[in-house]
Amino acid sequence: MLDIKFICENPELVKENIKRKFKDSKLPLVDEVIALYNEKRDANSRANELRANRNKVSKQIGVLMGQGKRDEAEEMKKLVNAQAEELKALEVKEAELEGKLREAQMKIPNIVDESVPVGRDDSENVEVKQYGAQTNPDFEIPYHTDIMALFNGIDKESAGKVAGEGFYYLMGDIARMHSAVTAYARDFMIDKGFTYCIPPFMIRSNVVTGVMSFEEMDAMMYKIEGEDLYLIGTSEHSMIGKFIDTITPEEKLPLTLTSYSPCFRKEKGAHGIEERGIYRIHQFEKQEMIVICKPEESMDWFNKMWSYSVELFQSLDIPVRTLECCTGDLADLKVKSYDVEAWSPKQQKYFEVCSCSNLGDAQARRLGIRVKGEDGKKYLAHTLNNTVVAPPRMLIALLENNLTFDGEYYSVKIPEALRPYMGGKAEIKAVNKY
Repeated sequence: MLDIKFICENPELVKENIKRKFKDSKLPLVDEVIALYNEKRDANSRANELRANRNKVSKQIGVLMGQGKRDEAEEMKKLVNAQAEELKALEVKEAELEGKLREAQMKIPNIVDESVPVGRDDSENVEVKQYGAQTNPDFEIPYHTDIMALFNGIDKESAGKVAGEGFYYLMGDIARMHSAVTAYARDFMIDKGFTYCIPPFMIRSNVVTGVMSFEEMDAMMYKIEGEDLYLIGTSEHSMIGKFIDTITPEEKLPLTLTSYSPCFRKEKGAHGIEERGIYRIHQFEKQEMIVICKPEESMDWFNKMWSYSVELFQSLDIPVRTLECCTGDLADLKVKSYDVEAWSPKQQKYFEVCSCSNLGDAQARRLGIRVKGEDGKKYLAHTLNNTVVAPPRMLIALLENNLTFDGEYYSVKIPEALRPYMGGKAEIKAVNKY
């Protein structure tokens, strides 16, 4: 969310930023916000004038009563009562205008960093770099759920009966590998100096609207009926929410945390080959990282965070690439974002496994996350987030890139870094033929 004074002082810059994001339908919001702000300011000014006048007249009434001038005092009381009614109406109007202003203000996109390439959608994202050689084995690679089935590792049919489409049971070695990945990712981030945390898996509506745009909220979040609670779509939501209405001494920054949680998502509009199987599901688990830092340090942290993901995937023998998201692919709160994509030898293309984002002070402004500088002045922090691993997709990449075939049975090599979390196993062998 942009500062209201910034919008009022730089309306053309804000509109140009909206155009760079190809969201022209939001252009009228700029003038609407300015008009609402001016109307609210006028109402506030009149209310303050009435409050000051009430205090002044009240003193005059006391003087008149002391002088025995009851008739004059009564007339003054009538004036006070009339102004009290006007003040009451103005206070209602102020609250209504504040609500309308905040809602409109929250729909205006954050100012995108100048380095972000201009583009309409994810088809115009720009590849930055590839890491590791693409694997192209000389045997057929089954679809990822078929690989899991070779190990008796997945049961979607029973999950469909229990919970419906978009859910699954993981079993045996495949389930163990899933847990091994999250445990390894946890320790990987702890070794980077991040504090491990398990957060609440539900959050209130004021936190939801503080951490994400209305469009994301509608597409992702599950509401708990009858309560002011939502299931989290990622632990970033509750991790950033942890610092709502706080003031952190500057010397304690940066705050670096890594968190584990289940995640729950509606996943509206998911179609295509990647959305079959367990690529897009309604429930999954995830290891996340967040950073809260000084504004001048946020881009350095942004580059560190996505590089950690690249390093982790390389340690598991998974080729990846980084993509810079173009302006049209950035959510409204984001200043800059990189996707890390893993190579799929089955599909012969890369697919998204991590998303690293710098949100500037947008979340901090919505949630009141402030920093107290050495000079005693307070300012808004910058917030960043990045996926460490989301095992369903990580599992797909791990299985496909470490798959072997002896002519009869498939096996999966366990990368050396993961073996301590798999009981020392160097591989797992299929129990079924393909």
